[in-house]
Amino acid sequence: MTSGSGRHRAKKRRPTLARRRERAGWLFVAPNLTAVAIFLLFPLGFSLYLSFHAWDLFSPPRFVGTANYRRLFGSDPLFPIALRNTALFTVLTLVPTVVIGMTVASALHRKLAGIAVFRTAAFLPLVASTVAMAVVWRFIFTTEDGLLNLALARVGIDPVPWLTDPNWALISLSVVTVWKSVPFATVILLAALQGVPTVLYEAAKIDGAGAFRRFRSITVPLIRGPLSFVFVITVIDSVQAFDQAYALTGANGGPETGTYLLGIMLFQHAFGFYEIGYASALAWVIFAILLVLTLVQLRFARRGEVEF
Repeated sequence: MTSGSGRHRAKKRRPTLARRRERAGWLFVAPNLTAVAIFLLFPLGFSLYLSFHAWDLFSPPRFVGTANYRRLFGSDPLFPIALRNTALFTVLTLVPTVVIGMTVASALHRKLAGIAVFRTAAFLPLVASTVAMAVVWRFIFTTEDGLLNLALARVGIDPVPWLTDPNWALISLSVVTVWKSVPFATVILLAALQGVPTVLYEAAKIDGAGAFRRFRSITVPLIRGPLSFVFVITVIDSVQAFDQAYALTGANGGPETGTYLLGIMLFQHAFGFYEIGYASALAWVIFAILLVLTLVQLRFARRGEVEF
């Protein structure tokens, strides 16, 4: 009887101990869950609510249904311009970022004396303030006495209107964004390259595979996951770009509409025209675009994924 009652008490203690551990776990994660609810879930839900209302921050929100979305897709002439500029800016940023990032990562992957110094120098732009960096580049791009045009004049090239011509302004913005994005891509790709077994390269060399064949058949398949991550993050940053465009060319997306991106359009309607409901609808359209692009990219990444 005594041993049976002891086992019974032990069985009762075990569920009690499990419940205590569960409560302790919830208490540990409660601050994070509260922060997520306050700073992420609530703003998301409130912005979705506002996207169906007209609100100017001063008067009560007025329900307008899908009028904000119908205006965005049907009667706003600046939305197609912002969409086109953002798409072109994304392409101009994505391709150089991935290509240069991969090239730099491959160069830094070599075992050479003093390579740590070059790795540190390559990563420095990653810690620079985006606004401060854009202001410095604005002086570099000045048409009259900018450092870049002075260098071009030394080789006999006429000054380029980097920030005064609409077409050149978008290219200039892309150059600045690539300069800022390459270090992050390099960090991710360098870490991925360091995880590729060197035995595979040695075996490929013995079989007579050249450098390009080794890169295409070994490197790319084995780093497809990190490469896809760089693609996704670069696309998200490009579509949401605002601070560098604001600091480089101003709040109006000039000259003319040369750098009028979706981020600039969102800022104008929210804090310039106080059309909070319309800006919220635009924010959800941007979210939908990014969601579709991310899902497509992840699907392609999984399709060609290679495990080692």
